Amino acid sequence: MTAKKPTMNRRAVPTDAVETMWAAEGGWPIRRIDWVRERASRGSMLFLPGRGDHYEKYLETLQYYADAGWNVTSIDWRGQGNSGRFLADPQVGHIDDFTTWIADLGHFWATWKASTPGPHVVLAHSMGGHLAMRALAEGAIDPVAVAMSAPMLGIQTGGLPLGLNHAFAKLMCKTGRGEVAAWKVSEKPLSPMNMRAKILTHDKDRYEDELAWWTIRPEVKLGPPSWHWVERAIASIRFLDEPGMLENIQTPILLLATTSDQLVSTPRIINDSKRLPHAETLIFGKEAAHEILREADGVRDLCLDRIDRSLDKHAPNP
Repeated sequence: MTAKKPTMNRRAVPTDAVETMWAAEGGWPIRRIDWVRERASRGSMLFLPGRGDHYEKYLETLQYYADAGWNVTSIDWRGQGNSGRFLADPQVGHIDDFTTWIADLGHFWATWKASTPGPHVVLAHSMGGHLAMRALAEGAIDPVAVAMSAPMLGIQTGGLPLGLNHAFAKLMCKTGRGEVAAWKVSEKPLSPMNMRAKILTHDKDRYEDELAWWTIRPEVKLGPPSWHWVERAIASIRFLDEPGMLENIQTPILLLATTSDQLVSTPRIINDSKRLPHAETLIFGKEAAHEILREADGVRDLCLDRIDRSLDKHAPNP
């Protein structure tokens, strides 16, 4: 009989983690969480969450790597979680331009890397994966290895060309709806809230962790994005289409995705992996939804094992 794995309380911040604020350029407060190992560590890992996320959603995964000996850090992106808001309506996700997030990441990386032991690696989810890829392409960060869960290298477009989606988003911005939520609820257009769990994960308890945190810390909750966010997101995705953007990235990258993803484009992830000089992929099927790191144990364990093997190969224990 297999012994049951010990579980952590995913609805409380671990006692060995420290929450603080970091001042981005211009003084914007960015919330961060750190696990610092006093003794010689495995290295240092920066986790980058997705759109609408807050780091509480990933405490279980962050604790897993802290227990493995890594110094672990995560942040809430500017305008998300408890890192402030851009608009009067705190439930509308917004950004002036994705370059703002790239600048924040670059500045944070420089100070974080200088104050933590190597090797330095990045683990990123969804929009965090997109921003990590852009930061790599633009030289804003220089980790020795990266793993991405369902990176937002492309988005689901309802079967329409990405350019047509972009044109419509531009039209909505030009007609004064740039700061209006692009849809009403959930994570995608025309998807009711009661379908949200199926879009994200098959694990009911892990899904409900997020809802619990909305009660424990209501300030971290964020709703759908603005039309301006949608327009800037598509522009940033198309930016990575430029020849040489991905082809010149020399960092080893592990791309984790699922063919059942209803939010990001897995065909785009697979195609982009072929443009990257040092990419590996692990593609799940109907057993996994978008939040692979918050999936049921069977999927999540495979995911963590594959990440561990990639880090052991490309960021060996010093």
